[in-house]
Amino acid sequence: MIPQTASRLREQIARFSGRLSVGLCKPARRFVSEMVYGIQARQSVRLSEVGRSLNEPIPLAKTETRLSRNLARPELRSAIGDALVSEGACRVGGDTLLVLDLSDITKPYARKMEHLARVRDGSAGGLGMGYWLCQVIGVECGGNEITPLYGELYSQDAGDFVSENDEILKAVHMVSDGVDNRGVWVVDRGGDRGALYDEFVPVENGLRFIIRQKGNRRLLSGRRKASTLEIAEGCPLPYATTVVREDKGQEKVFKIEYGFREVRLPKHPAVPLWLVVVKGFGREPMMLLTNVPMRKKRDLLWWTASAYITRWKVEETIRFMKQSYGLEDVRVLTYERLKNMTALTTAAMFFASVVLGVKMKLAVLASHVLKAAKRIFGIPDFRYYAIADGIKAVLTRFAPFKPDTKTHKTNNGQLLLFDT
Repeated sequence: MIPQTASRLREQIARFSGRLSVGLCKPARRFVSEMVYGIQARQSVRLSEVGRSLNEPIPLAKTETRLSRNLARPELRSAIGDALVSEGACRVGGDTLLVLDLSDITKPYARKMEHLARVRDGSAGGLGMGYWLCQVIGVECGGNEITPLYGELYSQDAGDFVSENDEILKAVHMVSDGVDNRGVWVVDRGGDRGALYDEFVPVENGLRFIIRQKGNRRLLSGRRKASTLEIAEGCPLPYATTVVREDKGQEKVFKIEYGFREVRLPKHPAVPLWLVVVKGFGREPMMLLTNVPMRKKRDLLWWTASAYITRWKVEETIRFMKQSYGLEDVRVLTYERLKNMTALTTAAMFFASVVLGVKMKLAVLASHVLKAAKRIFGIPDFRYYAIADGIKAVLTRFAPFKPDTKTHKTNNGQLLLFDT
């Protein structure tokens, strides 16, 4: 059974890689196929490790040199990015959450990597040297199935860098255009910025959003102007519930109260917005600004709060990308190669989480157990780690690399590992 599964797995990687590289030249198509296979087979972004997975009858140094040369192709990133959005668009519905997240890749010992810049190390706290990551992940409210739609590395010290707002809006435009403005954008406190509201609030743009508030933004509530925290403190909270959150095997019970106020932004006074207020998770209330119309309906109000809480789960996706594929271990020196490697790693993550996901039979995963979440607000065991481990084991033992440079049609949304 395993050899047959391995053959099908290798075939699906080749087909997926072919769709990613439509429009590229033959050497570039071969390179994309090799990289997607190698990153999966070795769970590494090191070119030496990818080269070992290919088992070419030439010195490894020659293989690594060829991979490095192709990794510098400037057309790779845009081709792969467009293809991923196209692949994932069929999984984005009207209420699918589009979680936009800014994180970092730290390189504390690097000295010669191009455009190294100071970043805020989210793991250790404080500042360090590295690069920023802007990612967009699709997920259903309360769900666990992720769809990586966008992944871009950038540095504020690069010559083509404009601003952080520009990087965020580039992600919003690319994904929104690719999914025909479907979905609801969900952003953490870092999204509480005027440039983003100028894009999200205008009705003619057709975008829906939920953005957590810092608390100091001035909003119009009725005839008065006040900060979001002041409005939240005076907001009636007619609804209540009890939430059990599981974290590292421990259960915590939260008694939650929630409600909303209609508000407006001073810069966009004609557009009604709603401030959803949730008390019970911490000292200060959780404040969510949204243009999703609120009514005095408990389910709709709680859906909005649940949408943001679902975003907490997606943070595990960032760890998955860094840990299972060793993205922070990337060792290429030039900025173009770094950006292309990030795009290829996002593609590898897409393959594991979307192309396979729950489609892969448990026999492939050997001793790994995929556990379901017991609570909608718990942090479930992230089964994609097990899937990535299973792919590596199968490819290493039973599926040596075979190049496929054929041109493939775009995804029709029906790709299955065990199709007939």
